Amino acid sequence: MSKHSELAAHIARHVTRTGMVDTAITRLSLFRADRPTKPLPAVYEASLCLIAQGSKQVTLADQSLAYDAEHYLLVSLDLPLIGVVTQASSAAPYLCAKIDIDQVALIDLIVEEGERAPRADLPALAVYRSDDDLVDAACRLVRLLDTPESIPALAPLIEREILYRLLTGPHGPTLRYMAVADSHLNQVSRATDTIRSAFDQRLRIDDIAAVAGMSPSSLHQHFKAITRMTPLEYQKQLRLQEARRLMLSEGVNAGSAGFAVGYESPSQFSREYSRLFGSPPRLDIMRLQGGDDIMTPL
Repeated sequence: MSKHSELAAHIARHVTRTGMVDTAITRLSLFRADRPTKPLPAVYEASLCLIAQGSKQVTLADQSLAYDAEHYLLVSLDLPLIGVVTQASSAAPYLCAKIDIDQVALIDLIVEEGERAPRADLPALAVYRSDDDLVDAACRLVRLLDTPESIPALAPLIEREILYRLLTGPHGPTLRYMAVADSHLNQVSRATDTIRSAFDQRLRIDDIAAVAGMSPSSLHQHFKAITRMTPLEYQKQLRLQEARRLMLSEGVNAGSAGFAVGYESPSQFSREYSRLFGSPPRLDIMRLQGGDDIMTPL
């Protein structure tokens, strides 16, 4: 059995129906889809996404990346992406493991290595060719779900190994750059964290820039270079995705959802919602409640 087949078998055993499962391992999520999905916006945290079976495409502004069992997705900071499962069936479902990046463990490994991080801007979203060692470590991490008593002792060790595999691969420079305090990637990451923590409030660029340790003009320049959107566009996507969640999961009406995420004008909310999701709030939620799509970030 190949490593990818083994990983697929482990994931399928723990996710028996379409959807996402948060596991007993804090930074591990599993996902299954039995058919292709329509494009769905979601915020992806800094993470490694390993597909065991099937394929997917993600889009960040004007950049689209496809990945499958032979390639994995590395997200270096929280990004609002649009994802679509492109290959899946009931006989061969799409199966994916998402492993969030432990920043503290990552920095510890980098310090131990003692290597200098690159100084140039590097992509916050990238696809790389997979390797058996990385997939094998992911298999062992998922397999720990069969022995919950072993998770506290062994999961951190396997997660550290996965970070080591990433650091020693072609993606190593991106992760090192991500951890450097004064790198543009790290500064923009601090900005996105700040925007996410108060996305429903009025955005003050000067305040965000101060947190990031940049001038407002520098923040705008590097934020757009890395995320392919302005800080205001980033905030807008966060607001609209949260409004969609409130309407779908909590039954909140469109007017209340728009107000809850910071919109003062119902017409502006409806207009911007339609632009992102393809239809007005009420019609979009009716479609989702009819089971046409799967709400998932993986």
